[in-house]
Amino acid sequence: MKIVCIGNASYDITMPVTAYPVENTKNRIEQIIECGGGPASNAAYLLGKWNTDVYFLGMVGNDSHGNWIQKEFSAANVKTDHLEINPTYKTASSYIISNSSEGTRTVITHRKPLQMKKINLPFAPDYILMDGQEHAMSKKLLKEYPNAIAVIDADKDTKEIIELCTLCQYVVCSKEFAEKVTGKIFDFNRNETIRDIYFSLKEKFSGKVIVTLEEKGSLYEKDGMIKIMPSISVKPVDSTGAGDIFHGAFIYGLSKRYDLEKILKISNVAGAISTQKIGGRFSVPSKEDIRKIIRDFK
Repeated sequence: MKIVCIGNASYDITMPVTAYPVENTKNRIEQIIECGGGPASNAAYLLGKWNTDVYFLGMVGNDSHGNWIQKEFSAANVKTDHLEINPTYKTASSYIISNSSEGTRTVITHRKPLQMKKINLPFAPDYILMDGQEHAMSKKLLKEYPNAIAVIDADKDTKEIIELCTLCQYVVCSKEFAEKVTGKIFDFNRNETIRDIYFSLKEKFSGKVIVTLEEKGSLYEKDGMIKIMPSISVKPVDSTGAGDIFHGAFIYGLSKRYDLEKILKISNVAGAISTQKIGGRFSVPSKEDIRKIIRDFK
């Protein structure tokens, strides 16, 4: 099974703090954590670590950060034959303040508004995961490989991402995306708000819809019933990349032909335990980590 992940490749610089800084103050930190990042990029990294035949498609500059990202992918067995190296492009970067006391993070990202110029794959992918950052090339892939199972990591409600959502078999979106697209707010004390949001999304998108609900798990439909697959309880220190890791595990489950509920269970666990380490790449769990919690995981 060949898996293509297409989207943003960034260089993450994480600054751990024990409390969010007060504006207009000076703050000293004891360490910084540096690694590659980006939604589809992190998902590809997990898939490489989990021994799948995965390719990452995106763009980096011919600079130190771009070289670092390539070396990380190589070490994780992610194929970069079709990674575009643009000498006029500065590799995207993200500066992350990770608040370990709350397990939250604040991200500031810089990316030049450039897109990949071409893709010529010598094979037909079985699965395509996109984060919407390479909009034109993602559309091209979907057109050229209509038999591939397409999944979108929908996090931001841009018109480009919403358009891609209409073309995918699986729309796996964040709680924030679901609320912004539907104009409705989740109230977990009122089941009707959960159903309203889910069915509003179903009306907009023809593919299967899954909504990630952070520590509450993931929202899905089975046999006409709207359900929430619960996550596991952990003490988070950094939520960076948790959603990306969820999506990587989701694609893995699809490629293994697991049923949807097993896929969601695995994805929830992968995303949850990733929050116990700092840095998106460094928090990618091993298959053995998952197996300790889900015994029939392979």
